[in-house]
Amino acid sequence: MTTTERPMATPSARPPLSQAATIPSRYYLDPAILEAEKERVFGRTWQLVARTDELQRVGDFVPVNVLDEPIVITHGLDSELRGFYNVCRHRAGQVALSRGNRKSLQCRYHGWTYGLDGTLRACPEMEETEDFRKEDFGLVPVRVERWGPFVFVNLSADAPPLVEMMGVIPGEVAAAGYDVDNMRLVERRDYVIECNWKVYVDNYLEGYHLPIAHPQLFKELDYDSYRVEEFRYYSKQHAPIRELKPGEELGVDRRYLRQPGAEDSALYYWLFPNTMFNIYQDNMSSNVILPLGPDKTLTIFEWFFADPGTGPGWESMQQTIAFSDEIQQEDIVICEQVQRGLRSRAYDSGRFSAKRENGVYHFQNLVREFLGE
Repeated sequence: MTTTERPMATPSARPPLSQAATIPSRYYLDPAILEAEKERVFGRTWQLVARTDELQRVGDFVPVNVLDEPIVITHGLDSELRGFYNVCRHRAGQVALSRGNRKSLQCRYHGWTYGLDGTLRACPEMEETEDFRKEDFGLVPVRVERWGPFVFVNLSADAPPLVEMMGVIPGEVAAAGYDVDNMRLVERRDYVIECNWKVYVDNYLEGYHLPIAHPQLFKELDYDSYRVEEFRYYSKQHAPIRELKPGEELGVDRRYLRQPGAEDSALYYWLFPNTMFNIYQDNMSSNVILPLGPDKTLTIFEWFFADPGTGPGWESMQQTIAFSDEIQQEDIVICEQVQRGLRSRAYDSGRFSAKRENGVYHFQNLVREFLGE
């Protein structure tokens, strides 16, 4: 598979990977660093918050959150998707408490009512308030963009557009034969993990731990050919499916079969800072990683299939989800162990495997960049 975008060069201000050290343990422990990340990392990047199937009809709206910020996404009467802070301009009540379908949004505190385009339509008993104009008190907008079934928001007016952040990911996925617009959600699972959000992302971005931590997944992949490409705001993991060994039987010893000429039978994309797309031959999943505290993380997994079907097809999908869940449970054990180790007085910083951990170094450098270091 070819790309038109060149991999990102290592910033000259950073040492080469072979000489670099991991970020110090305080990055995973200090509440002040997490507060800075909320503003400078999560507040300036595209966050996956909803799906288009939740907003199919004119008048649909769904409240979401970007960490501590309440947001509402609307499907306007003009068929446009829009996003706003879910905060009434009167006394800060929420204008959408649950998903629904209406021609307007109404704060349940004092009844201020807004159109799905954010304009203030009604504000009872404000006639005697001097110098008050309804047009000055519409909902505050946020940027909304979509890719396939995925709806993103960005709280920053200055951040690059989603298409620039994602680079060639959409084109590559389409070229591989995946029609993401027609992928249907089959299942969602939420996992709360006792670790810093960066511990989980670090773990995702390298295959170095596969032989030890994921024995069943290791059987499926050609580990020697596993590699990570870095781009400006994302990375791509190449994880070729291994050919069957003599005596191995598909469905018994192995789950996936390498297709002729298909080197990249499994693709893993990570979009800075906290979104992952995992693409296999028969399914696609998204992962969103959200900090709940310095040492607690929510990971949201959603699985999509082009044709869910019934009977044997449904059973195959359930086996796929169970296999993914098994890998997740193995990662949870590792990530929670790492978080405990990071609190130890015996550890502050480590060294990278120059052969296997370039994706982790790329991520950690982006964190430092967004924090202004």
